[in-house]
Amino acid sequence: MSAARILIIAGSDSGGGAGIQADIKTVTMLGGHAITAITAITAQNTVGVQAVHTVPAAMVIEQCRSVVSDIGIDAVKIGMIGSAETAEAVTDFLREISVPIVFDPVMVATSGAALADARTVSVFQRLMALAHVVTPNIPEMNALGGVAPILRHGCHLLMKGGHAEGKGTDIIDQLLSPGGQIREWCNPRIDSKNTHGTGCTLASAVACGLGQGMDVEAAVERGIEFVRLAMHGADGLGKGHGPMAHQSVREDAMVPGVSLNQITLPARDYRASVLFYKELGLQQIVDSPENGYARFEAANGVTLSVHESDADSSGVTIYLESRALDKWTAQLASDGLDFDQMPQDEDWGWREARLRDPHGNVICLYQAGENRRFPPWRMTEKK
Repeated sequence: MSAARILIIAGSDSGGGAGIQADIKTVTMLGGHAITAITAITAQNTVGVQAVHTVPAAMVIEQCRSVVSDIGIDAVKIGMIGSAETAEAVTDFLREISVPIVFDPVMVATSGAALADARTVSVFQRLMALAHVVTPNIPEMNALGGVAPILRHGCHLLMKGGHAEGKGTDIIDQLLSPGGQIREWCNPRIDSKNTHGTGCTLASAVACGLGQGMDVEAAVERGIEFVRLAMHGADGLGKGHGPMAHQSVREDAMVPGVSLNQITLPARDYRASVLFYKELGLQQIVDSPENGYARFEAANGVTLSVHESDADSSGVTIYLESRALDKWTAQLASDGLDFDQMPQDEDWGWREARLRDPHGNVICLYQAGENRRFPPWRMTEKK
């Protein structure tokens, strides 16, 4: 199957954390093909925006026409517009395009610099009327008039909770439609200053999902997970709000099918086993000698564990991950497979089901999301 073609209309971020750079990285990591129309060129880094050069509206539209006429598109993501003239021109151009449109109404950079004037913001109303999904943060949503006026345009509204007051609190993201709330996601706030480009990344991930045929809820859920994984993996570049690490998000956490992600091996000597696998070059991410349990991560994100409690077992435990665990296990059970445990939530943040293969090896089918690679007790990597 060919890659979903995502037209990104947005500004360039010379620091590489947000804007078109974040959009391209996101779409690429999620298996899509990014095509672009640059609306503005910014000189910016992690501490601020030093200069903005707006691309003339006619040139923005010429970029759009060029790629649409030849390559075609499956979805559109709109970010920083640059000017009211460009907003008007983009609206007129997209009126003839019948693919899902995700509009991220960028007004202010993470550093606090204004990226849209009042006249440009006023034209956003026309863009929202074309959009399938609008993704404002809380200040942007308030500037657009609030929930009800946005939903009157007939679009879905993804209310991002990252700007909510209160450090250390959970972040609540809500997906609403004109018919009411569809879904709410509640996740622990990640204590990090590497948040530059989170909004751009999420909107592009949603657009990519829609272009790949996902429904809105599934596209948003995958997008939220992608952003959180990219934040967890950030390297801390720059002196201010640093970029996330799109490149660190392993594709196996995003695929819709079944992934072989972990094997747990029996261990008679915990410390010797830990030293052995570290010597092989695996990174230790969990060290729990009191439980006789250690977990290691390979360079591609796949994990391997050793467990002393399994020392008398001749078999291994194999872990297969699915983003649709309950549906998958229900189908397997209806096909006649016997389960030792149907899906249930576990204390370590995974949802697991268990069965055995014909030899007696334990097969764990699970859904973990970010907790697979970034459980709360993950060891901090020493730089």
